Amino acid sequence: MFSKRKETPQIDPQQRELYEHARKRVIQKKRLFQHFIVFVVGSIFMVVLNVVFGFGKEITFFGVYWSLVAIICWTFLFTIHFCNVWLFNTFMGQEWTDRQMEKLIAKQKEEITLIQKDVDLMYPKEDLVKKKEEFIKGKQPSLMTEKKEPKQMITMIAAAGEQNELGKDNDLVWHLPDDFKRFKQLTTGHHIIMGRKTFESFPKLLPNRIHVVISRNKEYKAEGALVVQDIEAALEIAKSDPQPFIIGGGEIYTIGMEYADAIELTRVHEGTFDADTFFPEIDTGVWELVKEEFHDKDDKHNYPFTYLTYKRK
Repeated sequence: MFSKRKETPQIDPQQRELYEHARKRVIQKKRLFQHFIVFVVGSIFMVVLNVVFGFGKEITFFGVYWSLVAIICWTFLFTIHFCNVWLFNTFMGQEWTDRQMEKLIAKQKEEITLIQKDVDLMYPKEDLVKKKEEFIKGKQPSLMTEKKEPKQMITMIAAAGEQNELGKDNDLVWHLPDDFKRFKQLTTGHHIIMGRKTFESFPKLLPNRIHVVISRNKEYKAEGALVVQDIEAALEIAKSDPQPFIIGGGEIYTIGMEYADAIELTRVHEGTFDADTFFPEIDTGVWELVKEEFHDKDDKHNYPFTYLTYKRK
């Protein structure tokens, strides 16, 4: 058999507060009565010692026996204790405190009402509402404007001689290690768009880049690359890339001129190169040279060259 568990009744917080206050008052009164008994018994005891038995008769204060002085002092302390426990709580108890708080709150409300009247006179509510609406309307365009995606920067990147030579037999006619490093730095992490011949010139796929190959042959397959039939399809594949790169060859560069926003061109100097592929002419009416950086020839570079950055006007 299961015994029924007796549930503890829930006490309302206000009732609990009243109960605690009453309990403290009972304890205070009990102590008052205890002190009173001690006071009476102690006073009788001291009088008996002093007057009846003559204990300490020789000790006086201004001609008064010490027992009477002690009783007077004791009476003073007991009176203070009585006032604190009885009189103060009777006339200045919780009800008196609540009345004072209500009066104070009422007075503060009156002061707030007066201040509000002054504010209404200086700043009419209609004017404030109108200014608020004007402020919201002024801010609304910037708050409601949709977040714009950053504009895509389609970039052509190439290395060409002073006569726009690109290479011969699907290969470069110079060796510029620093230019290779720059090409890798700029294109890593992006789509690289190229023609079939350029793709086939690679010994292997370039790491960390998405290869997009343009070929008119619908049956053409390029392992590890995406094959499309035109540059529009290539750019559609790369639309999520903020900066896809067109990397050649000559025919793809010529087509890409119409779509590109920037050109990163390495211009190779001091050489006449035998070439069968050429970079298209850059129309300075369309393109603006915004940056150039010259590098002289050295042990690793047989030709001086300049990095040129063009932006469409």
